[in-house]
Amino acid sequence: MVHKKLMAARMSLQEATLKKSGHNKFAGYSYFELGDFIPTITEIFYNIGLCGVVSYDTEIASLTITDTDDGTSLVITSPMAEANLKGCHPIQNLGAVETYTRRYLWVTAMEIVEHDALDSSAPIKEEKIIISPTQGAMDTIPEDEQNYLKELAMELIALCEKEEPKSAWVKLEAENLDNEQKVALWTLLPSKVRSALKNAKG
Repeated sequence: MVHKKLMAARMSLQEATLKKSGHNKFAGYSYFELGDFIPTITEIFYNIGLCGVVSYDTEIASLTITDTDDGTSLVITSPMAEANLKGCHPIQNLGAVETYTRRYLWVTAMEIVEHDALDSSAPIKEEKIIISPTQGAMDTIPEDEQNYLKELAMELIALCEKEEPKSAWVKLEAENLDNEQKVALWTLLPSKVRSALKNAKG
């Protein structure tokens, strides 16, 4: 029954009015934060008879959804990543990772559709397609690292949007990325962000 109830929960969520409170002015898109959908999902789950519990270990995070009537359950998993936020204690970095991962688990479970941040931040003009040596750089990166690089790219974009390119550069340096990761990350950034980072470096 858990699968049938989960589908009913997804249908109910589609009918609900959700507002995206997250907004990236630099790239021009909005996104859902946890607080935008968790209260609605909690109410839907309670009414339908489902319970969702998120847990973490060193490598895998999981969301277990259980039918409170018959005890059947299903598990959705996501690889854990690392965060090295400037000026934060290890426990704060852990909290950031858990928050990101928890959000991804619920977005996956409830089939929440969001705007593709990469499409927004790196538009390609149809009449002038340029193939660069860095194209396809993300293809060689493991999926869990790709997710973290995407989040890092969004943070760097946000800092540059706030006219803090120096802070963005310091944060980038603190990540200690290898060359392959740096090339992949570079492909996720708009040209004006790349320029801002290069100027901040100098």
